[in-house]
Amino acid sequence: MLEFIKKTLFPLLLTGITTWSALAIYFGDSRTGTVQTSLSVVVALFGLAAVIGVCLGRWRKFVFSVSSALLVVIIAWWCSIRPSNDRSWQPDLAKLPYAEVNGDNVTLHNIRNFDYRSEFDFTPAYYDKTYDLKALDGIDLFAVYWMGPMIAHTIISFNFGNQDYLAVSIEARKELNEGYSTIKGFFRQYELTYIVADERDVIRLRTNYRENPPESAYLYRLKVKRENIRRLFLEYIRNINKLNDTPEFYNTLLDNCTTAIWFNTRVNPGHLPFSWKILLSGYVPEYLYESNAFNSEKTFEELQQQAHINAVAQAADNSPDFSLLIRAGKDKPNLQ
Repeated sequence: MLEFIKKTLFPLLLTGITTWSALAIYFGDSRTGTVQTSLSVVVALFGLAAVIGVCLGRWRKFVFSVSSALLVVIIAWWCSIRPSNDRSWQPDLAKLPYAEVNGDNVTLHNIRNFDYRSEFDFTPAYYDKTYDLKALDGIDLFAVYWMGPMIAHTIISFNFGNQDYLAVSIEARKELNEGYSTIKGFFRQYELTYIVADERDVIRLRTNYRENPPESAYLYRLKVKRENIRRLFLEYIRNINKLNDTPEFYNTLLDNCTTAIWFNTRVNPGHLPFSWKILLSGYVPEYLYESNAFNSEKTFEELQQQAHINAVAQAADNSPDFSLLIRAGKDKPNLQ
């Protein structure tokens, strides 16, 4: 057993530590420079030499000591990287929402409602609005796919009656000229943001204007107790205000668009238990179906087909009835 650890597990562990350390240094604090690239190469080469030495049965104690010391230094430096709200942000992520709660009235500031001509050509627009918690009448889930069935971007939308829907999209906050990278998302490269938006913005952007790659959006109406919807909405508000005051890092695995929703739902008793289908976010609608979260006797395949909204969203476009039109014909949940 000891030989197995020495010859197999230790080299694998050392390889993993080296890979993480090299990438952490390479990405650094938001931007990658020449010094960071050079240091990451040095660390990678040292790790390679160390793995070879361990596999040959040499220098194990030396490698363990040096690797441990190097890892401690890198982790200490990595933990010193702090999130910030003061960066040169992309225009669509420039303003953070915040809210004021006064009894049953919640006033939200910086609700996004851009006028799009294409994905990157738009006129920024924001508005403030006061919502009555007593009018909170439902909650819906949007699942948006662009790279196969396993991964989806999920968005929660709160229904305040009639046409009054408020969508909240939890995303990585990117700087000017910065693209999204799943790998970078593990290394403190993006801040976390809650985009509070009109559905004609955050949903229509994905159904009508995203082309490279195109995205497919699905709308699922959830069956949730009214008091649980209220608690969840206020938990969202708490986190929105918290991020406005104290920024946090986005994480590809632990704090993303879907895991953050699950963490928020833990404010409610009897919340859904964690599942691997939350990590593979494309399967969240199926997990909700299996958990009896929909008011429907349809099979999941039938429900999924009904939930697809791209065609109707494109037809509705900038109609003031956009939210109503994309819900036409959808099974309405029985609120409790």
